Amino acid sequence: MTTPQQPIGSGFTPASTTVEVIRGINLVGQVAIVTGGYAGLGLEAARTLASAGARVIVPARDVERARRAIAEIGGGIEVQYMDLTDPASINTFARDFVQSGLPLHILINSAGIMALPTRECDARGNELQFSTNHLGHFQLTLGLWPALKRAQGARVVSVSSLGHRFSNVLFDDINFDRRDYDPWLAYGQSKTANVLFAVALDKRGEAHGVRAFSLHPGGIVTGLAKHLSIETLKSTGNLDENGEVVIDPSRDMKSVPQGAATHVWCAVSPQLDGMGGVFCTDSDITPLVTEGSVFSLDRGREGRIGVEAYAIDPETAERLWAVCEQLTGAHFEA
Repeated sequence: MTTPQQPIGSGFTPASTTVEVIRGINLVGQVAIVTGGYAGLGLEAARTLASAGARVIVPARDVERARRAIAEIGGGIEVQYMDLTDPASINTFARDFVQSGLPLHILINSAGIMALPTRECDARGNELQFSTNHLGHFQLTLGLWPALKRAQGARVVSVSSLGHRFSNVLFDDINFDRRDYDPWLAYGQSKTANVLFAVALDKRGEAHGVRAFSLHPGGIVTGLAKHLSIETLKSTGNLDENGEVVIDPSRDMKSVPQGAATHVWCAVSPQLDGMGGVFCTDSDITPLVTEGSVFSLDRGREGRIGVEAYAIDPETAERLWAVCEQLTGAHFEA
């Protein structure tokens, strides 16, 4: 059953944190995988799930770096090797987890890159933002599908962004082979793909107790912004004139615990029981964008909150799913 793309009145606000969202939730006996779970928002989400009793596994390309980061917050999270741009390592990680016999209750696809200044491609020729942010997670999720079903009640959370509003998926030239490369168009279509993936996955998963969600965490200055200049971050309001990070949830400028709150809410909140396939912000379901609302780095934060209709279109979601099966060689087996 399709969940309406409209707020449910969760009671949370843009300022709500992971501590508030996880309060009263017991995850003892549950297993979670969090990609990107060793830095920024992913680390905060992994820490929060572990604090509620979940067994949390973080796949990472740099295992030692990940272990050091996790040790700094007290540990309690396992790290295993996986590279989202390496299909073989994704298959190995997923196969090993499935063969362990463990159920997978929560999968948070949080790892990502943003606004690479020049066009880069993975070994298969796929543009790197699309490959890392979407294709790798598509392949990983399908590889983990038996474990998700085994949980008899699982959630898959795709961390997208309001940056999906920069671009729909350009099916005729996803990899910028024929058009000029633009860092923000590339980022935008990868984030739109994240939203469409949740729509298509939820359709397939509902009968098996697997529900899918996508989300915008907020405007948070983390390592994801490493390709942005100080001047750019000042112009968008994320940094003040002294170069200090601005925290103003009312304008979508959040701390890491505030930004990761929606990750956790989508992953565990009983308020979402029986729902799925929707895009969320501020620990609630997001409305569609209003007519005439804009999203651009140049025009500040006017009209930012909202999801584009093209990003939750079921037909586009199915078209993208078929393309991704071709690009990755991964196929869904119910």
